Amino acid sequence: MTQGNNRKSMVMRLGIFGGTFDPPHIGHLILAGEALDSLELDSLHWLLTPDPPHKKDQSILPWQHRLAMLELCLSNNPDFMISRLDIDRPGPHYAVDTVKLMAIEHPNAEIIYIMGGDSLKDLPTWHNPLDFVSACNELGVMRRPGDKIDLDLLETDFPGIKNKVKFMDAPLLGISSQQIRLRIAKNKPFRYYVTSPVYQYIVDHKLYR
Repeated sequence: MTQGNNRKSMVMRLGIFGGTFDPPHIGHLILAGEALDSLELDSLHWLLTPDPPHKKDQSILPWQHRLAMLELCLSNNPDFMISRLDIDRPGPHYAVDTVKLMAIEHPNAEIIYIMGGDSLKDLPTWHNPLDFVSACNELGVMRRPGDKIDLDLLETDFPGIKNKVKFMDAPLLGISSQQIRLRIAKNKPFRYYVTSPVYQYIVDHKLYR
């Protein structure tokens, strides 16, 4: 059970936080911590996507390196877990299939899928979006300052989604994996953008150079 969580419900609230994590950084940790608290989650499963279908034109570090960094990044928080659902099955990997498989693995849990406001707006373009929304108990949406999200419009395409969306305020962080990769490539300091073990792993394996 999450520290400070005083809920009496016996139903486990399980969050899914997906990404390429190339590399995982402190921004990811801050957002995950906010999700854990704001959505009253019992655990947050970090879902590493080995071969994201929307990034076919990008150079992505092999998932083995990304998984190793993620393990180092999360080693000190028992509320954070790493899911191998997408790693251990053939692609393509779609969110709707992942959520359904997670529900099979945890039949007594409520599944809360974490996403950004932009992803919520783009939901109609997802693979089988109606099935995806139906498979989720809730959608935890990270709102950034100035976000404009028309839930009434989404309700037209996805009846009942308004009751599933739970907004949480995300701190405005000027940190991204792409920014870190560029800093490393240009030999700029990046030490405090990632945790110490991740920093050392990147240095030892000469990644992103």
